Amino acid sequence: MSAQKRPAGTAGALLGLVGGSALIGVLVTAAVTPALAIAGITANNTITLFENLPSYLSIGALSQKSDIYATQPDGSIAHLASFFDDNRIEVGWDQINQTTKDAAVAAEDIRFYAHGGVDLQGTVRAMLSNVLGNDIQGASSITQQYVKNVLIANGVREAKTLEEQQAAYDEATKTDPTRKLKEMRYAIALEKKESKDNILLGYLNISLFGGVVYGIEAAAQYYYNKHATDLSIAEAASLVAIVQNPELRRLDRPDDPDNGAKTEIAGKAVPYAKNKERRDYIIKAMYNAGKITAAQRDEALDTVITPTITKPSTGCQTAGGSAYFCDYVTKVIQKEYDDPKTTDIDEGDRMLRQGGLKIYTTLDLTLQSAAETAMAAVPQTDPRFDIGGVSVGVEPGTGRILFMTQNKKYSQDPDVLKDPSYSAINLATDYAYGGSNGFQPASTFKIFTLAEWLKEGHSLREYFDGRRRDFTTFPGLCSGGTWNGHYNPNNDNPGDSANNAVDATKYSVNSAFMAMASKLQLCGIKNTAQSFLVKRADGLELGQQFAFNDDGTIKHNADGTPMVNPNAEFQPAAVLGTEEVSPLSMAVAVAGVANNGKTCSAIAIDKIIGPDGATVDVPKSNCVQSVTPEIAHAMQYAMKATFNGGTTGPANPGTGIQHIGKTGTNSNAEDVWMDGASTKLAMVVWNGNITGGAERTSLRSVKVPGTYTRYADLRYDLWSSVMKVSDHTRGGDAFPDPDSSFLQRKLVDLPNVVGLSLDQAKTALTTAGFQVADGGPVDCALPIGQVCSTDPAGQVDKGSTIKLFTSNGALKAVPNVVGMTFDQAKSMLEGAGFTVSQVEQDTQDPTKVGKVLSQNPDSTASVAAGTKVTVVVGKLGPGAGGGGGPGNGGGNH
Repeated sequence: MSAQKRPAGTAGALLGLVGGSALIGVLVTAAVTPALAIAGITANNTITLFENLPSYLSIGALSQKSDIYATQPDGSIAHLASFFDDNRIEVGWDQINQTTKDAAVAAEDIRFYAHGGVDLQGTVRAMLSNVLGNDIQGASSITQQYVKNVLIANGVREAKTLEEQQAAYDEATKTDPTRKLKEMRYAIALEKKESKDNILLGYLNISLFGGVVYGIEAAAQYYYNKHATDLSIAEAASLVAIVQNPELRRLDRPDDPDNGAKTEIAGKAVPYAKNKERRDYIIKAMYNAGKITAAQRDEALDTVITPTITKPSTGCQTAGGSAYFCDYVTKVIQKEYDDPKTTDIDEGDRMLRQGGLKIYTTLDLTLQSAAETAMAAVPQTDPRFDIGGVSVGVEPGTGRILFMTQNKKYSQDPDVLKDPSYSAINLATDYAYGGSNGFQPASTFKIFTLAEWLKEGHSLREYFDGRRRDFTTFPGLCSGGTWNGHYNPNNDNPGDSANNAVDATKYSVNSAFMAMASKLQLCGIKNTAQSFLVKRADGLELGQQFAFNDDGTIKHNADGTPMVNPNAEFQPAAVLGTEEVSPLSMAVAVAGVANNGKTCSAIAIDKIIGPDGATVDVPKSNCVQSVTPEIAHAMQYAMKATFNGGTTGPANPGTGIQHIGKTGTNSNAEDVWMDGASTKLAMVVWNGNITGGAERTSLRSVKVPGTYTRYADLRYDLWSSVMKVSDHTRGGDAFPDPDSSFLQRKLVDLPNVVGLSLDQAKTALTTAGFQVADGGPVDCALPIGQVCSTDPAGQVDKGSTIKLFTSNGALKAVPNVVGMTFDQAKSMLEGAGFTVSQVEQDTQDPTKVGKVLSQNPDSTASVAAGTKVTVVVGKLGPGAGGGGGPGNGGGNH
């Protein structure tokens, strides 16, 4: 940048040529000696003080607004929201027109291009006035004003507490000679290092223009809805006029009497009168300096001040339907970039509001739009209860959040939030990220019991007794030992039953999953869920609870942290989804299942660019192998079955792409879920009653106002419609088939318990790992009470339920009389309580003549006493030989 030609002037020329700071100190001291003398400071002391002051001024980055963006389907960038403490847009020299630069010099430092950083004439006048107790005088050069603003900005930026911020501001603005000398010292040193144009540019970018408007470009856009390159003489002068007293002369308070609203000038009411007085002075000064013509001066003076106030977008409410995702992004920045060494200053929030960041997010606007359209089916309010709706999508393998919607409009304004159609709470996420304390995931949580079932060596087709019954024992508490008690949860339909993991998942049978859990380690189920990155939405581990006072408030430890109840355990009921979690947490877990068991934590930011164009490190997704790929494939197999006549069938988008899924409905249908995924998108839909308590309403029975649709059924349409868009735009692959070992029935030999007493048989079978059921007494030949038979028998499923049938003594075993003579057989059978009938049958074997050839019933049968037993006795048949040849018979001739 080239500096403009400096006008000649004795003091300015001298200081501009001086090379040694000592001589400068002498000159400055000479200029301010009268004021210093009154303050009791000698000239020699002042020179020493001046020489000992630091001369290097570190100019840090200015506070600038940050912007959040999403990517359009065509790759272009869409702006979601801006955030700032200081509404500033830093611009270059060529982005400010010369008129504005001339106005600044004319207003604040007419000898700017002539002096060497300090305007001696103005300084002496101001310091004398201040020391003598007159009105505080400025008369600082533009360079000195720039230095002061830099010192303020540096001090506030480097402060770690609010007290340090205030102290930094007070130090940079206090009215004493030492501070003035420090400014001079820095200003003189800065003039040696930087060109005049660079200093003027810095001044125009850093100056306050009223309220939170900083810098000429933001001022031009806010007050006149134009760029600083396009300001007229009157507009430029009016903006520069604000700098001298930003609150008094700002242009966005037309009715503020302190701003001179309707103040009379020459008998005429004039709006913005205070600004106009200063503006007109600047316009005349520009003319006197030869920067504008008389005609331009007169035209500018006659121009009525008519600002076009254009408030910049700030906050996530400008992001429309993406507002809750935007809010999540801000919480990530506030949390991830916070400095734990600070106390009451959120460094992450300061970074967001002052860092001038360009934040590029993971949002897929195609899916976001589809999700918003679908969510419109959920009312924002319902007079019967506080209806809530959420859908959130995560990309498997990356953790990138692709969309996030909610049925209520977003706001952080307390007055706006009085309208129940608005909310400040992001129901999709955890409390720490602006969300709620979570909701019961109900049966969607069963996928972690499925995972643990497979991890502990069971197969998908392994048999178990899935009937509803009283469960009294669950092994493997996290504290050690076994849970003992009574737990008998309902099934959705009383007759529901499932005897293997596939059917249990497909039909979501509570008793079947309790049967599975009773064979597993409870702590193993908890740990498996946590390996999929699931945690309670209140930040606690699964199974943990806060400790509460009698009045319902949370107890706190001595260090102020919330106290956790040391006796809390992961309970059997948690298997069915009683731990409150967030929809985003479940979406991450389902994405892990779809990604062959590798779960990646949620991320919302792809890239951040700082104000200098450098890339800022962003939070990375943390990926963990929750279960082996082989176990994940088996989980996918069972979860695919839910779309084939199972509970998720109504959500099937019908695109031909494979999906896995699981529904969830808590005990009173107060929270309903639809979780599922393709290989490209994991998506969770939740509907429920937000407020809870006595007002909670069953969504199974309540219909959406004006429709025949039950609230509980909305989840299917919401899920299906968005997944259909994903299938068409992102595609999806087939899920791998599980290893055959996961589909095999585990058959083992059943111990032979026939002839044992019922108690002996039960002990033998339960010791071998089987479930036992009493089949009751049956007709049997064994003594009363002995086991006659089992069902099943032979090779059976490992762990299956075996029915034992015991003898009632009603039957007798039929003796085996084959080979006996008829008389022998008759005697034995009648002695055993049976009646006897004889049938003869020809035989060619003389040895069998008169012997019993067969009997009915035979000796394997057990029949009632008195049953007739038919015996077949052999007789010599025609043509049978006697022992001699022909003619040797016994007849007489």
